[in-house]
Amino acid sequence: MLAAKHPIQWLASVAAVFLMLAPTAQAQSAGEVEFSRGVGFAQAPGESPRTLGKGLPLREGDRLTTSEGASAIIRLQDGTRMTVRPNSELVLQQYQFRENAPDNGFLMQLVRGGLRAVTGVISKNAPNAARIQTSTATIGIRGTDFDARICANDCAPESAAIQQSARPNAVQASAKVTNARGEIFAVNPAGERRRVVDGGSVYPGDVVETSRGGQAILVFRDDSRITLGSQSRFRLDNFVYDDKNAGEGRFLASILRGSVRALTGLIAKSNNRNVGFSTATATIGVRGTGFDVQCTGPCAGEPGDPASGLTLWTWLGAIEVGQGGQTALQVLQAGQGLFIPASGQLQQIDNEPSIDGQRPDNATIPERLFASENVAESSEGLFVFVRDGHIEIASAREILHLGRGEAGFARSGTDCRASGASADGSSGSAPGGSRPCTERPAFIPKFLDFDRIPLPTSRNPLLSIALGESGIRNSNVCK
Repeated sequence: MLAAKHPIQWLASVAAVFLMLAPTAQAQSAGEVEFSRGVGFAQAPGESPRTLGKGLPLREGDRLTTSEGASAIIRLQDGTRMTVRPNSELVLQQYQFRENAPDNGFLMQLVRGGLRAVTGVISKNAPNAARIQTSTATIGIRGTDFDARICANDCAPESAAIQQSARPNAVQASAKVTNARGEIFAVNPAGERRRVVDGGSVYPGDVVETSRGGQAILVFRDDSRITLGSQSRFRLDNFVYDDKNAGEGRFLASILRGSVRALTGLIAKSNNRNVGFSTATATIGVRGTGFDVQCTGPCAGEPGDPASGLTLWTWLGAIEVGQGGQTALQVLQAGQGLFIPASGQLQQIDNEPSIDGQRPDNATIPERLFASENVAESSEGLFVFVRDGHIEIASAREILHLGRGEAGFARSGTDCRASGASADGSSGSAPGGSRPCTERPAFIPKFLDFDRIPLPTSRNPLLSIALGESGIRNSNVCK
């Protein structure tokens, strides 16, 4: 028979067990390793390193490190997947995820190296819930597929070894959202719905919707501006623009519901025949114009009282109103308005109607929404490339928003200035002065565009690595 332990000895044994289990019990389970190659470790504070290998559990607080030539793919509980690049260090500082919980979120620290990420549920459900901190800037993730790389003197040699030419870093978005208030959503032609916040992109075919009390301004690449009021729906049917040939551009949109305040831009100034707005009730042609639209009841395809319908008011230039395929049925000069009720009977308006939302010509618009700069690939700092979604790069002084197909850069150190300000604090640029803290490079860095490290969604990472090391680019990788 085993001798019974003294109560004090028993308590000491129990306490020892709890001390051994305490770090594990307190740390939130974050996910696991799906793939690893080479030497890498995960280490929780106060614990011994654990070798990265398939199936290794990861916890909140873990510090992941990879050596030269090593990489790992991790999968977090919310579906986020990340490839940790060679010579990298990533800390899972905070991670919280419960099914349908309102306070889900994660905060990571990229100490060195880089990662390739396809984010999951957390970043899709809340615009500020997922962040990655670096010594240079913080990456805000908005439901995104992206790469991030901290460069010192290691990135430029990689680009120099790539024979292909660098691609222009062209902004693919037709417009960016600014001055957003309340909830704003965009629905693409495939019916996929996404939350849009300040800096978010709008593409041809998107239907932009505002919630009750919501407002937003869409700023287009040709400097057209559209204010959307509460509970409005606006579809961008077609947008084509080249700043070297604005006259060949095209801007066609449909006002489906609610209030719109429009200020046309360079396309209309160069060739106003290529700009038009349509509603269920009438079409609107422009002549370099600022005008308001209120679309309710029959105009929005909804039942309504006799007072509902289509209201138009011109405050700059002139618009042409057409019905039933007829153009220029009525021309409204600045200070003139028109109301078209369900009966279709045109009614002149002499007094400016009350329209929800700020007039876009009076709004303060962020600078450099679409601007690009010459950024050398030897520059030290944080480089980010977005394959899809929306990334926010926030430095101590400014924020740069990136959409699908865009690359961005945040300068390291303190030798930078806010965009639009000189080194002495005045507006404009100062010759020989410091560079902006964040910039959109004129060309996509080749070390990002032609990265040979497998994406986290790769079905066969070893094959991807072998192809990359052989100089063969995987045609299944979408850039």
